[in-house]
This record gives sequence, structure tokens and C-alpha cells, in this order.
Amino acid sequence: MTRKQYTADDIRQIAKDEDVAFLRLMFTDINGVLKNVEVPIDQLDKVLANKATLDGSSIEGFVRIEESDMLLYPDLNTWLIFPWNAEHGKVARLICDIHMSDGSEFAGDPRNNLRRIVQQMHRAGFNAFNIGPEPEFFLFKLDDKGEPTLNLNDNGGYFDFEPVDLGENCRRDIVLELEKMGFEVEASHHEVAPGQHEIDFKYADAIEAADNIQTFKLVVRTVARKHGLHATFMAKPLEGINGSGMHINMSLFNEQGNAFYDPKTQNQLSQTAMYFLNGLMEHARALTAVNNPTVNSYKRLVPGFEAPVYVAWSGKNRSPLIRIPQARGAGTRLELRSVDPTANPYLAIAAILASGLAGIKEQKNPVPPVNRNIYTMSEKARRDNHIFDLPSTLHNALKALKEDDVVVDALGKHLYKSFLDSRELEWSAYRQTVSQWERDQYLKRF
Repeated sequence: MTRKQYTADDIRQIAKDEDVAFLRLMFTDINGVLKNVEVPIDQLDKVLANKATLDGSSIEGFVRIEESDMLLYPDLNTWLIFPWNAEHGKVARLICDIHMSDGSEFAGDPRNNLRRIVQQMHRAGFNAFNIGPEPEFFLFKLDDKGEPTLNLNDNGGYFDFEPVDLGENCRRDIVLELEKMGFEVEASHHEVAPGQHEIDFKYADAIEAADNIQTFKLVVRTVARKHGLHATFMAKPLEGINGSGMHINMSLFNEQGNAFYDPKTQNQLSQTAMYFLNGLMEHARALTAVNNPTVNSYKRLVPGFEAPVYVAWSGKNRSPLIRIPQARGAGTRLELRSVDPTANPYLAIAAILASGLAGIKEQKNPVPPVNRNIYTMSEKARRDNHIFDLPSTLHNALKALKEDDVVVDALGKHLYKSFLDSRELEWSAYRQTVSQWERDQYLKRF
């Protein structure tokens, strides 16, 4: 998706020419949930003057009630008219940064925070951090009341097609809507599990990539609803089948080009790439708290379902945490396979980038690659190959986060506290919940 550059006058003229009736001012809360304030188009001048307001005390992780007045600063280059028909006129959107009432940037805004880490990247001598996400999702049928059921709409498998893949029409319509909005869709296919799908779109620089992920989720849910389906990005909605991941392909660029590529080395990976890779591995356990932020995320990170469980890297197999795809030259990249689509993309990309930059600063090479299937290795063999486990629960991931200054600093004081409070509350609620599995196991036995 190539983002166009707009001025305020451009937007005023387009809104008039296209007869736009409403404007959605969109932003993202601490948990990665997309929020918006909708205003009629006659408020456009107020919006463009950065005078649209928000009650920040009503948004989780933002501010206390006594300091609730906040301002929405629209990023003009995110101007977009939604392609679907609206009953009362066309609807456009602007993605906004959150500012305090005095005009200063709000440190608790995930988008502002990612910009802070990108600025650190610039100071380190790099001009872009390209992100290519691979988000997966499930499609479930709706009941007569429009509520989601657990009934899948197909029995398809990896790369299947109709009549087995009954989600193909919905997936095709999603692609068409995305293309109308300027996305360059690279692939669309049925995933491994029944009812599971993946749509891959072209990489973008860090902030734009996070914006694209949020827009993608909105489009998927909107189009699915029109097909009588519910789209969910929950990491593991059903047991016994694969969960949904969001593999993150990444590469750093400088003025010379892709900083991860060096044709003179044996594997054509630069020293920068190796240092960055080691940074990801050094901070992998803390990163898991940010990249897999729900209790349910850890139902996906188990052996046997193609999700990573161990911290290792390879260029030849898909069981480690980090894979090196075969493309070289401008396409040289690292693929982090643990991230799932419940992650807040602004926080995840910020934490990943900060960890890699810390690795570059430390200048330490990673342990050798593991080109065997790690799932079949003994515990001793894993230990001998310097392979360690990812956290198995949200609780353990949060403990790792608390001990990792690099990832904590990547979130900043406000976001770190808000994120930690939110996730610990979720873990506490989950820990106190008595499940049907426990009743089935223990009610009659004891």
C-alpha cells in the first residue's frame, strides 16, 4: 500500500468532490482495539485544525478522569474513503495521534510511542524498518440473532479451494475491498485449519504497517458480516487445530539499501542482520508478553500446531522462533513467527525494533542456527544447542517482561504500566475462573 501525501486543502477538495458525509477519527487503545470518533463532515475544518476532542478517561490505559480532555491530531496521509456503501453518505477516515490538552504528545498513545522508537532507529543510522505481516483469521457462522457461533463455514485445509473452501467468496470480497483502499495484496488462501484464512499484503515502513494491520482487521470484520459470518483474530478459538498467527517479516534499510543483505557472506546476511537477530533472541521471552498479550495466546504456542515454542533460528525449517526466508537482495528479511493477531501492532513493532536495535548496539552474534525439527529433539539436545523455551503462560511472559529493561523502555513508562496492569488483571481473572474442563476432570473424582 503506497501511502499518498495529502494537504488539508487536498482533503477539503476530495471530501467535496466525493460527497463525503461523515468522518471517522480512528486511534488504537492499549490493548490494540481500534476506536473511533465519528463526526459529520461539516466539522472537517475543526478536525484539520487539531481541535477535535476526546474523553481519554473513557479509554482503557489512557488517563485519569481529572485529566481527561485530550486532542485528536489527524495524520493527513491516512485519509481514505471507505469503499462500501453507507446508508447516509460516504464515510472517510483519518488515523489520529493523541495529544494532551496543551498540545503535547500523549505518551500513552501506542502510535506516538512507535514514532519515538522509529526516531531512535533514525539516530542509529537507518531510514526505514519495513514490516510485512501475515495475519490469519477464522470465519464462523452467525446465528439468527447475528451473534457468532462456533460453527465453521468450511472444512477446507491449506490452499484448498471450492467446494471445500466455502470462505473463498468472502475472502475474495475482502481482497477486492482492500485493493479499492490501496492495499497491494500479494497472496490470499485458505490456511491449515478448517475455517482459517490468510491474506498477505505488501510491506510498509513501521508506522504505516501498523496502521495497515488495524485497517485490515476492520475490513475483514466488515466484509465477513456482510456474508453472514463473524471474523475473529483470536489466537486459538478452537482446540485441536492450528491457531492464528501473524508472522512478522522485517528488514532494516539505510541509504545504501537493505541493511540485512551482504552478498559477501556465506549466507548473504549482513553483520547488522546477525546482530539484530541476536537482539530478538536475547529479548524473546519479554517480547512474548507484548506479541502474545492474551491468556488465549498461549493455547496457540504449544507443540504440534506449527507455532513456535523454542527460541532458535534457522534458514531451512519452520519450527524455530525466527526463520530466514530464502529471498536475498532487497528482499532479505527476518521472519518472527511467534506474534499473533491479538497483539497491538504499534506496541509489537516498537518492542521488536527496540530489541533488534539493542542487538546492533551490543554487537553480539547469535548462537548457530538449528536446521533440525526442534519438536523431535530431546531436552538435552535442545540444551546442548542453546535452545530455550518461550513462556508457556501469560503470567510467565509478564514476569520476563518485568526483568527486561530494553522491552520495558520500548513501551515507555506510561504504556508499560498501563499494559502491565491490564494484562495482570486478565491473568488474575483467568486464574480464578473454574472451567468446564476442571469440572469434567474433578467433580466426580473427588
